[in-house]
Amino acid sequence: MTSLTDLPRTSGADPARPVRSARITPWLFLAVPLTLLVVFTLIPVLSMFWYSFTDWNGLDPQKNYVGLKNYQTLLTRPALFQVFFVSLYYVVASLVQMALALYFATVLSFKMRLRNLFKGILFFPYLINGVAIGFIFLYVFQPGGTLDRVVALFGGGPEHFWIGDPAMVNWSLAGVSVWRFQGLNFVLFLGAIASIPGSLYEAAELDGANRWQQFRYIILPGITPIVSLSFILALSGSLSVFEIPYIMTGGANGSKTFVIQTLDLAFKFDKVGLACACAVVLLLFILLMTWVQRRLVPDDRVELS
Repeated sequence: MTSLTDLPRTSGADPARPVRSARITPWLFLAVPLTLLVVFTLIPVLSMFWYSFTDWNGLDPQKNYVGLKNYQTLLTRPALFQVFFVSLYYVVASLVQMALALYFATVLSFKMRLRNLFKGILFFPYLINGVAIGFIFLYVFQPGGTLDRVVALFGGGPEHFWIGDPAMVNWSLAGVSVWRFQGLNFVLFLGAIASIPGSLYEAAELDGANRWQQFRYIILPGITPIVSLSFILALSGSLSVFEIPYIMTGGANGSKTFVIQTLDLAFKFDKVGLACACAVVLLLFILLMTWVQRRLVPDDRVELS
């Protein structure tokens, strides 16, 4: 009987071929998404940087280089830069939003009656189109609307036009933002809490830990990376708010955000170069805040095994 060692060996085999194939295969899978990323993200961003150094009006084929004039105009005109402070209302609202989402996610992660119903109720606003939400809350905030009727049940004062009052408009719009986007943070936190092994809760209960102690020493350390990610998303979203204030007020009564102003500069006043400078400043500011946040809260994964 012929043994395996007596069989002739195949000549001409290239042992390095599997290694080369293993190196090339991932790039073949990444070719299409990388192409889309370059075409629809990288090239437009680089074009935006170039336009920010020109006086282009959006229609003229000629683009004159003006250097840093657009950035100088942006930083030396308080009327153009002070709209950034409107974002502070949404920053505060995003912190409230995250706190509420974390609270509800923690409560509903434990066994309780009708918890699936409450999960659906909390997540449902995120599924509604932003335009529809804007029109819904236009009725809620109008004089004699839903909010005035609720306030009247608790002995509130006369009817009030919430989004017509410069002192209340940004708080009202920020409250709408909390109602709409809380569901996203809620689902992120709920999924992160669900990934924590149940044996940790059982051990904690045997040791006499209450719900607060379980949250402090098990849940919160276990979902720190998700909390950090949610904070970055909330911060960037607060600085680039557009949909709700644009639909409900159009930026009137002191509710104009930086993004609304940027669009007005580009499409109402035909100053695309200056608008691109605004967009670049916003992008750099978001990147800076993200970097600071990542330095202050490092993404250290907690091993729960």
